[in-house]
Amino acid sequence: MFSLFRIALLLLAAVSTAQAADRLRPPAGYLNAPLNSPKPPAHFVCPTFPAPFTGALQFSSKYEGSDHARATLNPAAEREYHQQTAAITRLEKQVSQLVMGYQHDGSAERVACLVKGLESWAQADALTSTSTSHTGRSMRKWALASLSSAWLQLQFSAAKPLAPWSAQSADIERWLGRLADLAVSDWASLPLARTNNHSYWAAWAIMATSVVTQREDLFAQSLAIYRTAAGQVDDDGFLPNELQRKQRAFSYHNYAIQPLVMIALFARSNGVEVTGENHRALQRLAKQIIAGFDNPQAFNQRAGVKQDLSFTHQRSNVAWLAGWCALERCDSKTERLRDSQQPLRSTRLGGDLSRLFNEQSPPPGN
Repeated sequence: MFSLFRIALLLLAAVSTAQAADRLRPPAGYLNAPLNSPKPPAHFVCPTFPAPFTGALQFSSKYEGSDHARATLNPAAEREYHQQTAAITRLEKQVSQLVMGYQHDGSAERVACLVKGLESWAQADALTSTSTSHTGRSMRKWALASLSSAWLQLQFSAAKPLAPWSAQSADIERWLGRLADLAVSDWASLPLARTNNHSYWAAWAIMATSVVTQREDLFAQSLAIYRTAAGQVDDDGFLPNELQRKQRAFSYHNYAIQPLVMIALFARSNGVEVTGENHRALQRLAKQIIAGFDNPQAFNQRAGVKQDLSFTHQRSNVAWLAGWCALERCDSKTERLRDSQQPLRSTRLGGDLSRLFNEQSPPPGN
């Protein structure tokens, strides 16, 4: 009897070990401890978090009144959009800033501030309304991308900053999983004609949350959307649905690749290599986009109109190159483009991508 009991214990230990080995993981940079020894941050005051948004996700589009290309901004609608979504974007930025600050100084005060702020949204089941517009569904998945990609850096940090907050963390992670389920429902099964950068960003939000929640089903859903995206890249490295954005075609190609690079990095960290999909579609897409920063003529020709290049002046729009050069070997020209835009930071990709992918960047402000 004793022998059988010991055998049962050994089998249980073997299963537990196998499960631990199969644990979903982020890329290695997410496991780093803070740069400096824990210390109270100078002049830090926990920001007041916006009240949880529990209303209908019925928001105006900033392209209201535009034609099929959805490329002409409506200034009045854009102002209304920013007013309607201010609480959500403020939450995203505050969470990202707090995590970047923690990664610099290891401050427990920042972690406590963030946990308490997010817990209030989790307890209110914020952002889960089923009364939505396209813009509302978009805001929900963007927020999820920001929150989960930031949370991962605390959850997996070698310093274990969430250890004192296990109950609150469970509430937050349950809520993030709920948002991921809604993102799957909103974006995973659209017809190809409507599958574009929005679905790719949803897939990134779902991927990050799959690791937060250790849910293989979400991981699989993200990979399925990634593979659809890869299948949409044509032989020349263009996305037909993004070419429809006319003068913003280059901008939207650059926007579309960002979540795809992050998904590919997370997939690789979990033993799944997706960069070969559709005959290395991601590499073709990246090559075309990177070339466009030097000369956008190919986008002018394929979209049939001169491209609006204003997006190239925003550093966050080049932040994905930190991940790209970790995923693929970059040539010296691409590295110069990447390095010219330091620090490489993007709220919806996880904050300080330079630090996450082994480049140095200065500390964020308080």
